[in-house]
Amino acid sequence: MALGRYSRIDGKKSSSGYCSSATIVGFVALCLVGVWMMTSSSVVPVQNSDVSSGENQNDVKSRTQISDSNENTGSTNDNSEASVNNDKGISSDDTQQEQNSSNVRNENQQTGNAENKETEEKPGDGESKSEFKGEDKKENVESKSDSEAGETKEGDTGRDSRPVEGSKESKSDADSTEKKPEVKTQYDDKPDDQTEEKVDKGSEEKTQNNDKGYDQTDEKVNKGSEEKVDKGSEETTQNNDKGYDQTKEKKNDISNQGSVENKENGKAGDQSSNVVYPSVSQSELLNETTIQNGSFSTQAAESKTEKEAQRSPGQETKSPGQETMSPAQETTTAYKWKLCNTTAGPDYIPCLDNVAAIKHLKTTKHYEHRERHCPDNPPTCLVPLPQGYQRSILWPTSREKIWYHNVPHTKLAAIKGHQNWVKVTGEFLTFPGGGTQFKHGALHYIDFIQETVRDIGWGKRSRVVLDVGCGVASFGGFQFDRNVLTMSLAPKDEHEAQVQFALERGIPAISAVMGTKRLPYPGRVFDVVHCARCRVPWHIEGGKLLLELNRMLRPGGFFVWSATPVYQKKNQEDTEIWQAMQKLTKSMCWEVVSITKDKVNKVGIAIFRKPSTNKCYEQRKQNVPPLCSDTDDPNAAWNVSLQACMHKIPVGSSERGSQWPEMWPARVEKPPYWLLSSQTGVYGKPAPEDFTTDYKHWKRVVETSYLKGMAIDWSTVRNAMDMRAVYGGFAAALKDLNVWVMNIVTVDSPDTLPIIYERGLFGIYHDWCESFSTYPRSYDLLHADHLFSKIKKKCNFTASIVEVDRILRPEGKIIIRDDKEIVTELESMFKSMNWEIRMAFNKKEESLLCAQKSKWRPNDSENLAYAIGNIS
Repeated sequence: MALGRYSRIDGKKSSSGYCSSATIVGFVALCLVGVWMMTSSSVVPVQNSDVSSGENQNDVKSRTQISDSNENTGSTNDNSEASVNNDKGISSDDTQQEQNSSNVRNENQQTGNAENKETEEKPGDGESKSEFKGEDKKENVESKSDSEAGETKEGDTGRDSRPVEGSKESKSDADSTEKKPEVKTQYDDKPDDQTEEKVDKGSEEKTQNNDKGYDQTDEKVNKGSEEKVDKGSEETTQNNDKGYDQTKEKKNDISNQGSVENKENGKAGDQSSNVVYPSVSQSELLNETTIQNGSFSTQAAESKTEKEAQRSPGQETKSPGQETMSPAQETTTAYKWKLCNTTAGPDYIPCLDNVAAIKHLKTTKHYEHRERHCPDNPPTCLVPLPQGYQRSILWPTSREKIWYHNVPHTKLAAIKGHQNWVKVTGEFLTFPGGGTQFKHGALHYIDFIQETVRDIGWGKRSRVVLDVGCGVASFGGFQFDRNVLTMSLAPKDEHEAQVQFALERGIPAISAVMGTKRLPYPGRVFDVVHCARCRVPWHIEGGKLLLELNRMLRPGGFFVWSATPVYQKKNQEDTEIWQAMQKLTKSMCWEVVSITKDKVNKVGIAIFRKPSTNKCYEQRKQNVPPLCSDTDDPNAAWNVSLQACMHKIPVGSSERGSQWPEMWPARVEKPPYWLLSSQTGVYGKPAPEDFTTDYKHWKRVVETSYLKGMAIDWSTVRNAMDMRAVYGGFAAALKDLNVWVMNIVTVDSPDTLPIIYERGLFGIYHDWCESFSTYPRSYDLLHADHLFSKIKKKCNFTASIVEVDRILRPEGKIIIRDDKEIVTELESMFKSMNWEIRMAFNKKEESLLCAQKSKWRPNDSENLAYAIGNIS
């Protein structure tokens, strides 16, 4: 019996034992088949955990097919597995226990994979689409991004986060059972196999970018495949991860340079453009429907006489069809440009060269013939270039020399050469830096003034200066070395093109005269007024002209007068002038701060100071000159006749002029003390907040867009103009460059020019229905923010564009931000003049345009009868 266990002597017993063993083996095999079937239908291969979204979707679809295939070979696999386990000495009970434990782990893994699947398969806003046959529609639903599904971690599912290696293994497994599904993206037009490869790689990159905690080592491992990703898809993926709509922006005709720059600065906006528009909170800065006067009146209202004093009723007549033609119609019109045939030729200034109007003046005693007389019908022809004109010499070299052929005038060199004004040196006109009162250099003269009266404080306390009778503006040119901004002023007279010399040198200047009308500046804005032999008869007619300086001079500001009456008493005329000036300034309560002689230049300088209180006015025995009436606005300066009176000094703590501004450069950024929160700003916010918001906006636009994204070489930009300044934010943003900006506040817009001066900048009032008081080819850069849409409504539009062409230098540039229709029309006009369109960008109904003027001039000419003849 002992042998019964091992021998088959007893056939019956042996048969029963064999059946029992077979039954056990069969039972175990069936269990393993069931377990295998369960695990094969629920376990996701580890290698597939981080593959691209398209492959993950394919895994879901292919599970059933893999399971069916495994059922057909289940017994073989089970027997093999059992055999392997038995060979290792693993009992069926142990195998069953291990399989059950594995099932628990795999069920957990399946749950985690299902959750992660929802976070891995979101395309970037219509960026790419995957289409699978027979796929459940729920698998195509966009899910949350990885940043929103941070609870799904590698440790929860035991995955390796390197998708490239896993993708290869998973791909081979899938290919063994079925054909790879077709994948297409909107950016690829290549065959499916190439398209599929690009999508896979693009998805890999997207997974890496979205996973904020991805391993840097993994990034290096995958670098080879990532470099092959299509650049367009790569940029779109990155932008869409931040919430940008790249599809619309790709339609814009603009480089992608701004995208990288804006991304680096963390700015939201148009990433395929190099244009920066305000954020949502600042959108009103571009939305012209929100523009209002706020607490500011307009210069037109302040001056009261505005256009009536400058125009006859017939001036409103436009060229046939000009105003009624829609922009769409006009863009198809063939513009036929002609050259202006005038006596002034290349130096033509329409409002200063109106010969017909000047000839009809009743008198020229008060320099009426040097004042503005704009033609009723502004010219629509182009001003010719001087023979041999070439690109202006760059600053600061231009301060010492300019091209002779750009300003081919030698009269000043013949008359003033011995005073070191200007000399002809070969093909150049050179400027030794001298003047009538500072033959040995303007810089020494400037420093001598500072040493004489230290309270002047060039570049700190005194920032904005008016130089009357500037000559070639060497005083203002060298004031830049002392951080002082000087508005140089001189008439267009027998001193041939002196202001044109100044502008060609890169020094700010305006053609104007102290005649019968107020200069187009607000009251109480200049820190210092300077006159060096300016030939202005200050003392005559009750001191009317000196009282005009008093209007513009800030309370506590200085008047620096360097003239022969100060230091020469050899002739009776000089003696009488000096005595008259002493009497006049005393009656005006001006304090004589200093009368000294510069031994180097051998000239005398008298420095006066305007009072900062009304105490002296109240103590005067005689009211001469009289105080102005309370209804006389010192800021009214557009075609307002001069008045021989003085305005009272503001004394209220919140009144402009009652305190001196902040020292430079703090004053450029800080809202003026007299801007109150109770006042409404131009954009509808409290005035101080409005000011700050405007500055931040323009600083961001200039730094991120204009300086980097416009393809402008800013080393070639010296003379700039903001054709519609509000608070001067554009100029303030450029303060650290070698650029000066003439800020224009139009007469029908909120009068914010005093604010511009208060922050240490300068500007002038103007009406763009008329020509500007400057020579042709004065500016390197023009900036127009929502200006031309306003001009279109009230002015001869073509004449306004001709004026832009007149004052802009060849190769100079204009930046325009305006309504889309206006910009489209302007683009057409510029092209017709052979200008180069450097950039055009549209955003909804807003557009931005950057254009560069060429040297092209038409062959045909047009006679301007009113501009032909001699001006006496």
